[in-house]
Amino acid sequence: METDLDLALPATLLDPGPLHLETGVERLASGTLVVACRTVMPRCTGKMFDWWFKYFETEEHLLWWHPNDHKRHFGWNERWRKGETYVGATIRAAEKLGEIPEVSATITFLDPAERFGAGPLGAAFAKAELSAAVYAGIGFGDKVTLDAGGVPVSGRMIHLTRDTADGMVLRSRFALGLDAVETGHPVPDEIGLGLLKHCFSEFTYLARILPSLYHGDLRNPRPADIW
Repeated sequence: METDLDLALPATLLDPGPLHLETGVERLASGTLVVACRTVMPRCTGKMFDWWFKYFETEEHLLWWHPNDHKRHFGWNERWRKGETYVGATIRAAEKLGEIPEVSATITFLDPAERFGAGPLGAAFAKAELSAAVYAGIGFGDKVTLDAGGVPVSGRMIHLTRDTADGMVLRSRFALGLDAVETGHPVPDEIGLGLLKHCFSEFTYLARILPSLYHGDLRNPRPADIW
């Protein structure tokens, strides 16, 4: 039996071909709200995208990422290691979602193989249909319900990237209100539409600075001389 998570973040997300929902919102029968966003990031690559989550750590970095919507950074927990890993780590911050007022967010990053399986994920990388995958549990508000592993139960987020000759294509998908049946409080459409606007804006902003930041890190490969 398919769960809401299966319906919101299906295995077909690994398919590089167009899906029926690439940008927009969709309400599942149970009340879960699905938010999809497609963003083209010129001059960026999946390696740069993955690196960013191992790099940003200050409020200033968050403001580079989105100077209007990102408001406050409360820090990563001890499982985040700069330049090494973000999987298993939790970050807390405050941000706006488009026109939605400032709200606290809790994000715990997970292994994307938990959602798609190591085999299908590896095959997508091998065929160059995937260049990075970022998966997380997300929750908004000051009282986020966590599971036994400390992961928010109400939402999931996935970012999948594909490198092309014209730049990196980012496919983002969110499942909000996975606990709507239990709580009786589905996430309003306005939250989903605000998140859609926020997601497109923040990665459009990031595309403008990411290549320079990536190449400015001496641990990363140097670009070819432009002269």
